[in-house]
Amino acid sequence: MDRMKQITTTKTRQGLLSFIAVIFLAPTLCTTNASAHPGTPIEQGFNDMYNLDFTAADHQFDVWEAAHPDDPMGPVCHAAALLFTEFDRLGVLESQLFIDNDRFDDRRKLSPDPQTKRQFMADLDSADALADKALRRNSQDANAEFTKILAFGLRSDYAALIEKRDLAALRYTRQGRQFAEVLLKQKPDDYDAYLAVGVENYLSGIKPAPIRWLLSAGGVETDKAQGIHDLELTAAHGDLLAPFAQLLLAVSALRDKDQPQACSLLTGLSQRYTHNPLYRHELTQNHC
Repeated sequence: MDRMKQITTTKTRQGLLSFIAVIFLAPTLCTTNASAHPGTPIEQGFNDMYNLDFTAADHQFDVWEAAHPDDPMGPVCHAAALLFTEFDRLGVLESQLFIDNDRFDDRRKLSPDPQTKRQFMADLDSADALADKALRRNSQDANAEFTKILAFGLRSDYAALIEKRDLAALRYTRQGRQFAEVLLKQKPDDYDAYLAVGVENYLSGIKPAPIRWLLSAGGVETDKAQGIHDLELTAAHGDLLAPFAQLLLAVSALRDKDQPQACSLLTGLSQRYTHNPLYRHELTQNHC
């Protein structure tokens, strides 16, 4: 059994992967530079997804895709809306699943809707094809690089949280992080991209030393402090992904038993996204 397979058979490792999935998670997954599309259907679609209004989000992405048929962000955003509609239907989006390692380890393999899966995969394939075409024209196309980051993140989410394929999810996460590192070398002030790097470092960095060593040997970043730092950069300065980074930091605070910090972050999100009942549920669940 090689090292990467050893990792996936370790229960504490599985707890790590769980959290990795939702990190590219929820209504934030389809991303592009907000500064490049201020006030556009892309930005409105993100707001709708944070409010768990996936029908409205999908409509906004339809509008964008019709006007920009060659932009890979259109289909990747459609894929995000489909995935998180499915997550919502299957009851995946609860913080306790990611705070409690035992609960995550014991999670059951879910039964996805076959038609939703086919359309989800078709949208991702379309986004990848358009992004690859753009990168062949310009190897430093930031929009295409972001699309690749998000497509890998969405594949990771589906593999880990629906199909319970942790090794595949880790592989997708690592590939997305590599694209993020390339993008940040070009644009170090692209704060949304720090989330893809920070997630991997944080989730792997909270594991025991032997697991961190195995993960590092497999090419995974394992610096918890650096992960928190990168998540804080996105939370403070990001455009489309700042709310999502704040959610991840809230979950991190809950894992570290820092209830005041978690409650502060969750309260801010609940006040901003008033139609998302999950934030209010988390406030009640954690006695905020």
